[in-house]
Amino acid sequence: MASLLPYRLGVGIMLINPARQVFVAKRIDTISEAWQMPQGGMDEGEDALTSAYRELEEETGVGRQHVRLIAQSDQPLTYDLPETLIPKLWGGKYRGQRQHWFLMQLNAGDEVINIHTDHPEFSEWKWAAPEQLPEIIVPFKRHMYADIVALFAPHLAART
Repeated sequence: MASLLPYRLGVGIMLINPARQVFVAKRIDTISEAWQMPQGGMDEGEDALTSAYRELEEETGVGRQHVRLIAQSDQPLTYDLPETLIPKLWGGKYRGQRQHWFLMQLNAGDEVINIHTDHPEFSEWKWAAPEQLPEIIVPFKRHMYADIVALFAPHLAART
């Protein structure tokens, strides 16, 4: 029963450009039209912010020196996987993810973004309006993405 499984601890990054658009990318391992923000698991001994910087660089090529941390979630946000996906991800050990989210602004040009990393996870990327995020994400993450947009809304509206 999925509800008895724990959540995988992870991080997510809402990376914005100066125009307040959000970086989203398509996963390379799916034929879905769904997009997502950079995210991933926390390594043993890492704190959430260190994990966020690592995941951002691993997935987008964007280094810590190219971003400014603006805000972070006070509490982790969760999503549950559909029952059919549980056995296919993370060895069937988790029901979904419990993620700490960070809002970061890109302080460099688009040329620092490189999704063709050593272990690529994305096939393409684009900038999207924050309000589009819940519509373009996989259905099982929509509620969490709506929560992320609401959480960071004050920072997305103002120049910070």
